[in-house]
Amino acid sequence: MFAVLRFLWNATRGHRLTPWRSPYLRWRIETFSGRRAETLTAGSILSFLWTTRGQLIDFLRWTGEIEREAHKRV
Repeated sequence: MFAVLRFLWNATRGHRLTPWRSPYLRWRIETFSGRRAETLTAGSILSFLWTTRGQLIDFLRWTGEIEREAHKRV
């Protein structure tokens, strides 16, 4: 769960109170879903996050595991 929160914190830098305005988050949604970033609205972003929440959480957990492995001391 920490990986999810850390990603959201980093992805919304400069737009913490209005994350749907974050250019980075919009770009990530565009590359993940194929929806044009220019056409995304607050409602469409929230709808996208809600409908794909399982996939997104699984992906962010996986990236957290990879990061832990990369930083593990030998």
